[in-house]
Amino acid sequence: MEIGIDSFASAVPGDEKSSMEALAQLLERIEHADNAGLDIFGIGEHHRKEFLDSAPTMILAAAAARTKRIRLTSAVTVLSAADPVRVFQNFATLDLISQGRAEMVVGRGSFIEAFPLFGFNLNDYDELFSEKLELLLNIRDNETVTWSGKFRAPLKNQAIYPRPLQKPHPIWLGVGGTPESFVRAGTLGLPLMVAIIGGETHRFRPLIDLYREAGEKAGHAPERLTVGLHSLGYVANNSKEAIDDYYPGYAETFTRIGKERGWPPVTKGHFDAQNGPRGALLIGGPEEIAEKILRHSKSLGGISRFTFQMDNAALPHDKLMRSIELIGEKVMPLVNV
Repeated sequence: MEIGIDSFASAVPGDEKSSMEALAQLLERIEHADNAGLDIFGIGEHHRKEFLDSAPTMILAAAAARTKRIRLTSAVTVLSAADPVRVFQNFATLDLISQGRAEMVVGRGSFIEAFPLFGFNLNDYDELFSEKLELLLNIRDNETVTWSGKFRAPLKNQAIYPRPLQKPHPIWLGVGGTPESFVRAGTLGLPLMVAIIGGETHRFRPLIDLYREAGEKAGHAPERLTVGLHSLGYVANNSKEAIDDYYPGYAETFTRIGKERGWPPVTKGHFDAQNGPRGALLIGGPEEIAEKILRHSKSLGGISRFTFQMDNAALPHDKLMRSIELIGEKVMPLVNV
């Protein structure tokens, strides 16, 4: 199983110098993950004050110049509000810079700021994504494209460059909990990245079964229908240390987000339940986290990739660096024994 990190490039309150330092530390963590033997590092895409990842391919390209083997991906590219031509060109360029280590995970995102920012109507939420995903896959599979749709000017015998080193370029579909998204990924034969940030992970099994059934019905080989899991996680020397480090920042972040979405404030009891044996959070020591990853994989019928999202709890850089070391040195060998 591939193990990695996803980051939303959290901003540190302050001026541009603080942002500069935060990005420098993020690049240091990506380089550290490469040296620690992790398989994948993903950068999200948001258009909010608290994040610095509005241009993820810029961050990934900087990381590509400082790393040698780790794969570099988006997590996720908000395709609904983007031009598929430019998305493809950016990632094809990243693939060339990284010598064939670039991937993208495309999705609709969990925030909506990109829609008004780029002039799109939120009422077209699903239709935008479907059309743009169709065009993106067309561009990936064909150097010259003829295409027309509702939301973009048509293309007629249009050659699109550069072309990536990898053929085909890896495109994953990032999903939350909408059954139609799982079926879409299976029908298209795309690898599936499931974001589970709350609840009990095993409850997603029926949706993943839908994905595999749709893929089989569409004629795709089972080995093509791979599943990855993205969850909030953090590894420290032991469980108490991990929880003491992580909980305060987690509670502040999700209580604040909850005010926007109508969720109740985070409580320690709620956190403990989410961090229990079947809960979505993976906060603890190396042995228990490795065991939980394997348990989640079994409950979901087998996963091929797991990524930790750990920079949403205002953890200091040195603790994130240490967590990356523990994942590489202890968690990965236990998962892949």
